[in-house]
This record gives sequence, C-alpha cells and structure tokens, in this order.
Amino acid sequence: MITRRHFIRSIGGLSALGVSTAAYGVGIEPVLRLRVTRYHPTPRQWPADFPLKIAVIADIHACDPWMSLERIEGIVDRTNALKPDLIVLLGDYVAGLHQVTRFIPSSEWARVLSGLNAPLGVHAVMGNHDYWVDRAVQQAGHGPTVAHRALETAGIPVYENDAVRLTKDGRAFWLAGLGDQLAFLPARRFRSTGRFGADDLTATLAKVTDDAPVILLAHEPNIAPRVPARVALQLSGHTHGGQVRLLGWSPAVPKQQGIRLAYGHVRLKCDVIISGGLGCSIMPVRVGVPPEIVEVTLGRAPVVA
Repeated sequence: MITRRHFIRSIGGLSALGVSTAAYGVGIEPVLRLRVTRYHPTPRQWPADFPLKIAVIADIHACDPWMSLERIEGIVDRTNALKPDLIVLLGDYVAGLHQVTRFIPSSEWARVLSGLNAPLGVHAVMGNHDYWVDRAVQQAGHGPTVAHRALETAGIPVYENDAVRLTKDGRAFWLAGLGDQLAFLPARRFRSTGRFGADDLTATLAKVTDDAPVILLAHEPNIAPRVPARVALQLSGHTHGGQVRLLGWSPAVPKQQGIRLAYGHVRLKCDVIISGGLGCSIMPVRVGVPPEIVEVTLGRAPVVA
C-alpha cells in the first residue's frame, strides 16, 4: 500500500531529479565537459598498412557563455595534443541559438582556430547554420559565407564541392569536401527555390582523378546512403548526437531512408563516422552526449621485423 506520505515523498524526489538533470544539462555537460572519442574503422577501400590519424572538430557554435573564445582555445590545445596527421573542421562555427550573451564575430573564432596545427594541414567545410545566419548569401543564392571568408583569411582552406590530393610518406589519398545540404533552406522567405542544398556529390567526386582512397567531409550525415563505394570514409557532424541522448537513443534524430544517422560509426557502402560535436543548437542543453573531439585512426603502422 502506497501511503500519502510516500506518494508526496516520491513526487518530491522526481522533482529534485528533474531539477538536477536540467542543471547538469545546461550548466555542466555543455560548458565544462570535453572528451576525446576514438574510432579505428577498417574501410575496405583503405589500405591496411597505411596509417593516418585524423582529428575531427564539429559544430562549435561559437557564442558566450556556452562556447567562449577561451573554451575554443582549450579545444584547439586538446586537439593539437593528439598529434594528428590531419585536422578537419565539419561546419557550424556560428551560434545556433538565441539564448546568448554575445554572438562571437567570425573573425574572432577563426583567429583562435588558426592555432590548430597538423602536418597535413587543417581543412574545413561549411555547415547549415553558417549559411542560415548569412542574410546576404541567402538573398543572393550563393556564397561564400562570412564564416567561409573568415576561415580562409585565417589560413584554413574551405571546400565546397571540391577535392584535394594529399600525401603521407609518399602515399596519396583524396580529401573531398561537400557543400552544405541544407544551405538555402531559409531562402524560401526571400525567393522561390526548388533545391535548397549547395551540395553536388557527383561533381565533387568527379574531381578525384586517380584510384587513391577518398575521405569525404559532409556536414550533415544525410548524404550517406547516396555515397558510393568509391569513398572509404565519410566524416560528418550536424546531429550533435541528438544533443539529448538516453540509453544510446535520441528522439531528436529521425531515420534517413530507414537508417538512423545520429551518432557514431555506421557501415554502408563506405564507413560513416558522425561526431556528437561540441556546441549546442536551438537550446543550450546537452544530456548524455558530452562535447567531443573525435579521433579517427585508419590503417596501422607496418610491422618492422
């Protein structure tokens, strides 16, 4: 028999749990926590004896107080300490929410990101929010965005449906960067538009001119079911892992073509790794998916007899 006193005590306990969870989700996980999540996929298209370490930074959403310049500096230092061969930035550098005390100008966060350092360089793509906040780009129907220009001014190349051939220890691979798939969604307020993406997967892969393996950078993971087996690895962000994730599942991320492209490692025609990202979008809350830098290691070093 549940007495009135026990019932009231239970309600009070649940209320306290709700308050403490909310406090954690707003004040601790999104602001104070930072982890490194490591993956060692074995794509069929990547030579097993070709080691490559990639550091992945996604969804910074720079703004005070949730993602300050000081916090971005800490992320830069932590990333550099991993000593990756290559660093990739997967978009959404600008704030994605309105509950802020300051929107950090692109020139400021780009200057901090210019401190990233890797032997094979730092390479970037744009995210949907980088397009959505740029009213001039939305009205014109084409870029580059303010964020794009800020990164290139800081010395970081940005790829929009483009590819570059890189080499490590005399072995080549391609890094391809896709235009954002939701770039011009807000443009429907200004003009009629049929297709709202800036992405062109076919044109991007057409720039790959030999049989060296390919790594694809795509802010949204949604393109994954269309990516051909020619690509070894797709790296994406955008979802924030759902931003609220309970028992490994997030109600905020719907299925795409029957596949829940929410977080982690998925194998389709190519391997897909989706970062939980660093910042917050819509609301400054993260629960069950702490901000993360992703480290991806491909291949393995050859054994020396």
